[in-house]
Amino acid sequence: MSRSLLTPGLQSWLQTHAQSLNADADAAQQVLAQLVQAGMHRIAVPQAFGGDGGEAIDAVDAIAQVAERSVTAAFVLWSHRAFIDYLCLTDNTAARELWLPDLLQGRLAGATGLSNAMKFLSQLEPLQVQARPDGDDGLRVAGKLPWVTNLRAPFVVAAAVQTPLQPAPMVLAIDSRLAGVERSADLDLLALRASNTAAIELDDVRVGQEAVLARDGLSFLKRARPMFLSLQCGMSLGLARASLQAAEQVGAARDVLHPRIDQARAELASLRETIREGLVSGRFVTDAPALFRVRLQLAAVVQESVQLELQGSGGRAYLRNHLPDFGRRLQESAFIPVVTPSLTQLQGELSKLASSAAAATPPAAPAPERAVP
Repeated sequence: MSRSLLTPGLQSWLQTHAQSLNADADAAQQVLAQLVQAGMHRIAVPQAFGGDGGEAIDAVDAIAQVAERSVTAAFVLWSHRAFIDYLCLTDNTAARELWLPDLLQGRLAGATGLSNAMKFLSQLEPLQVQARPDGDDGLRVAGKLPWVTNLRAPFVVAAAVQTPLQPAPMVLAIDSRLAGVERSADLDLLALRASNTAAIELDDVRVGQEAVLARDGLSFLKRARPMFLSLQCGMSLGLARASLQAAEQVGAARDVLHPRIDQARAELASLRETIREGLVSGRFVTDAPALFRVRLQLAAVVQESVQLELQGSGGRAYLRNHLPDFGRRLQESAFIPVVTPSLTQLQGELSKLASSAAAATPPAAPAPERAVP
């Protein structure tokens, strides 16, 4: 287990508000402010860019520790931190200078609208945002981002766009204060309702060169994907840990569950180490399927952990006034398989890669015939 990264104040706030953050949007405007006040978004951001430094796995651990208390808050942190990572990756210094200081101060919310782009990268769906040239140095952008998190105004959202200038997409950052950017009402989610999750309509929005995070969007997305998915994995790590801790606290009457609890904990530790190694070595850039498999395995551990909590608690888990945290974690666990890229999409991608590899493997040469004596 990594060192504690949460401040006492954030721990207390999350513990007090976890239920309401999941069930309603009343405290939605406070979530990012609390995370920023505790410095969670600065962890593993290079000091040269104004962050606290550290290893990439530290950012994963930060999200995991928040997710142990509230997956809603962890979801917000994932979105904000992922956008910060895009600014750390971009070669566009103007974009970094324009938005990063306000993101680090919490004056601006960062939103990763690249879910559609990650599906596009795996050839799962076409891009939903288009851009056309406007003057010598501008673009006009139109389209829709149907599901984006951390849209607390003002915000800046990343989007992959198709242009007539080149076959490959570009990645843009679009500021909510520009004319033509329209945020919908919050989506009517089953849970995680204080995550400021909504749709964005882009109606002929004009952006300048400062908005171009990458002209070669495919290369940028491949470099951004390891952190994008690894930070997502932090939500699974934290939620599973919370359920396992609750399962362990039921007492000696449930000793039969302890071997399964220990096994799940060992799997979590092993998968976290795989994430750490892959981020340090850069392996996930060229071997994305390895990270896909980690996310699939973590999702399975989450389901096992929630079931262990249920089995350990017995009928009390169905009494909201007895164990309300179980009901919240059960709803949170239903989000893990569907967050983009969903488990179904990851499984489909792995299946497609396996089929391609099998088709490319030449058939074995026939065994030589033996002479008949």
